[in-house]
Amino acid sequence: MPKCVASFTGRRVIIRMAEMTCRTPQEVMRSPLVADVVQRFLDQLHACNSPLLDIVADWSLDAKDGKPSPAAQTLTEALRLLVEHQPQVIVRLVPRLSPLMEDAQQLADFLETLYDFWREQERFFIYEGSADASRDRAVEGHRAFLQANEELKSLVLDAYRRMEAHLRGSWPRTYRQLPAGANVGLLVDDTKWPCPDGPYAILRDVPFVRLALLQMPVVLYPRHNSGKGQFLPVAENPLAGVKIDPQSWYCLPLCVGPLLIHTFFHEEYLALASSLVNLFEIAGHAEARRKPDGMLVFGVNPEALGDEQIVIHEDAVEDLVIGVIGRSEDVDYFGYFKEMILTLHNVIMMRRGRLPVHGAMCRIELKNGTGANIVIVGESGAGKSESLEAFRVLAEGHLRATTTIFNDMGSLEMTPDGMVVGYGTEIGAYVRLDDLQPGYAFGQIDRSIFMNPHKINARLVIPVTTYRDVMAGLPVDYFLYANNFEQVDDEHGFLQFFADPQQALHVFREGYRAAKGATDERGLVHTYFANPFGPAQFKARHDPLAERYFQAMFDAGVRVGQLRTRLGIPGYEQEGPEAAANALFAAFSQDGLALGSSS
Repeated sequence: MPKCVASFTGRRVIIRMAEMTCRTPQEVMRSPLVADVVQRFLDQLHACNSPLLDIVADWSLDAKDGKPSPAAQTLTEALRLLVEHQPQVIVRLVPRLSPLMEDAQQLADFLETLYDFWREQERFFIYEGSADASRDRAVEGHRAFLQANEELKSLVLDAYRRMEAHLRGSWPRTYRQLPAGANVGLLVDDTKWPCPDGPYAILRDVPFVRLALLQMPVVLYPRHNSGKGQFLPVAENPLAGVKIDPQSWYCLPLCVGPLLIHTFFHEEYLALASSLVNLFEIAGHAEARRKPDGMLVFGVNPEALGDEQIVIHEDAVEDLVIGVIGRSEDVDYFGYFKEMILTLHNVIMMRRGRLPVHGAMCRIELKNGTGANIVIVGESGAGKSESLEAFRVLAEGHLRATTTIFNDMGSLEMTPDGMVVGYGTEIGAYVRLDDLQPGYAFGQIDRSIFMNPHKINARLVIPVTTYRDVMAGLPVDYFLYANNFEQVDDEHGFLQFFADPQQALHVFREGYRAAKGATDERGLVHTYFANPFGPAQFKARHDPLAERYFQAMFDAGVRVGQLRTRLGIPGYEQEGPEAAANALFAAFSQDGLALGSSS
């Protein structure tokens, strides 16, 4: 990799470095990227006929032969000089820049708006380094990467402040430490791993992401806020015949529960893929170098896939489950990353005799020494996470501790003595802003990745637990279906427990819910076991597992039922989960399980 290469595509800026090459604000302003940013800003001003263009009225705005326009080149030169000199000095040094310096305040307004334009871009810093075992043991192994990110931010901010002070005639009295460098920094290296031969060989030289740095809050603007359809199983390996340029691809090795999923992605999807670090644990040094349990390849040439662009394949020879997604604007949605990774997890879990669960699991400990591990099953928008959050708020005065095991997807395992225990997959949550408690997102702004916050179905990616808790393997005490569509009355209470496994299986198998727009579905719909990510595609494999696990839960005394959250009924978005949580708290207090009694 050259010492510094920058590219600008759409609103995405990628700066690639093998080492920190800029040491002063002046060196930053000499970067070819600056002229590119100025040109794109001028194009935006021209499109809206902005009065800010008056300062470059003497120069052409037309860019030719891939070079910035005369206006952009002149402005870039002027800004670079302003880092060191006041306008009157620049006029003496370079008289042809006099028209720009005649109205310093107008140029300062232009600079301020240009600075805002820069910060509105999705900015990525790719730092090439070597990752060895020491990086997982001591911060010294991370220092060069962390320092390079901080230096980039400081240099850009310093350059802006110097230019602003020289134009305004004084330094500010209030300094605002805005995120002026990269939104996301990634350290990548050439990781050696046991890549299978055949169609997988194209992935062998793709660089791996080993460290990530997020400049919070991160705000991203993917093209879509929802997805549609299911992932289609195919018999033939979809990578057969696929070709890629490793220099345009990266791999995130992710710990998804007990599994290692190598997530390969084209740089077109750098923003979405980077967000995965807030949702899954990045694999450590040794873990990343072993053979993965599954692989996702996101963004291959669509012509190589044919009619079906979102597919999964079980490779019996290599003992791998892989997902492949074609490159297009239609899949520019974070859900396709998350859901395909979880689909791979679920298929692998079923192959290993575990039951995948689409829901949320939380361990609740009360001050009086009682406690329980609660699983609430449901599709997106069913109210599972919302009800647990409402429960936490409601019982706050009685709580000793709450621990999230999984927020969206987990799996059940049966111990030799018949106990059913739950494991998670994610350390984070991908949630709709509209479904959160008022003020919650604002309170978590310094840890969050926001996606299209100005649109309907806006999303938030936020860490909610630790990988240690995800892998704790806790016994299940309550196993509840989140019913978000039925109103509560005398015959249909907030909390209903089933009499036998057959009654429970019927409700869970039907998987009814009121769709809320998280996908392309509307109205009352149903999904097999509320889980379109594997079980729905492999019903013949899933059904006997479900029957065995439900019987085991009843045999072990697990309380299996449904919780009516009413989240899908208009007007009950807040009241519904709160009332359901109230009913759950009443039952929980009445049962009064001693902590550890179910284990």
